[in-house]
Amino acid sequence: MSYPKLSDEEIIQRGKEFYEKHIRSQVETVENIGKLISINVETGEYEIGDDLLVTSRRLQAKQPDAAIWAERIGYDAVYAVGGSLVRTIQ
Repeated sequence: MSYPKLSDEEIIQRGKEFYEKHIRSQVETVENIGKLISINVETGEYEIGDDLLVTSRRLQAKQPDAAIWAERIGYDAVYAVGGSLVRTIQ
């Protein structure tokens, strides 16, 4: 799905910025480590869960054309293919 309002680079930049500046300190808790977070990079709204599709769809239910960025809480990647996820916090 393309988002004519934002480039892929803008979505990545905004998602990382929202997460670091406004969301990280609230969500990086013991019970959330390893869960997925999807962030609407235009509004800052987010959803947390175990399934990326579910969290993204929850945001799209509120705003169908939402530009969404995802992160695995406490790790360096959402998924690892042929490798392993590296924990970013202890």
